[in-house]
Amino acid sequence: MTEVSSLTGRLLVATPALADPNFDRAVVLLLDHDEEGSLGVVLNRPTPVGVSEVLESWAQLAGIPQVVFQGGPVSLDSALGLAVVPGDAHNGEEDELLGWRRVHGAIGLVDLEAPPELLAAELGSLRIFAGYSGWGPGQLEDELVEGAWYVVESEPGDVSSPDPEQLWRSVLRRQRNELAMVATYPDDPSLN
Repeated sequence: MTEVSSLTGRLLVATPALADPNFDRAVVLLLDHDEEGSLGVVLNRPTPVGVSEVLESWAQLAGIPQVVFQGGPVSLDSALGLAVVPGDAHNGEEDELLGWRRVHGAIGLVDLEAPPELLAAELGSLRIFAGYSGWGPGQLEDELVEGAWYVVESEPGDVSSPDPEQLWRSVLRRQRNELAMVATYPDDPSLN
């Protein structure tokens, strides 16, 4: 088996050709990617459920919109917290914050079992996801070969975008290549 180059911390942006309705115009942040498979969360699927309705103790720290996001079609009954910790708090390996595990740069997973007060002073933003997106060994690589996803660099602001419905277009628009043009792709190509 060939070694898999890790895409952890990168974004998967659904191509217009991706037919799976779970991922139509999805922007997925990869939290883990190795030879055993991949795990990520969809950043642009807000639900009508308020964070205060499911995790009241974390509601004050949640970014705008203060709703739970559908992270993907797997384990919808589980919650995952993702937060950006700005500044120097995430630079040293040894001084990881209690209750926060770095995924990539300033972006990390929050232990939702920990008391929110542990992290309140350090968090720049918090987003809560119900479920996640997962791929078995080689599955994501096959989808990439098929042209289902664009792989682009993430930015800390992607996790806390105040306008998640526009994230697909804005991530594509900031690319410095032909992907920027894909952002103009109509929702319904038959109307073009």
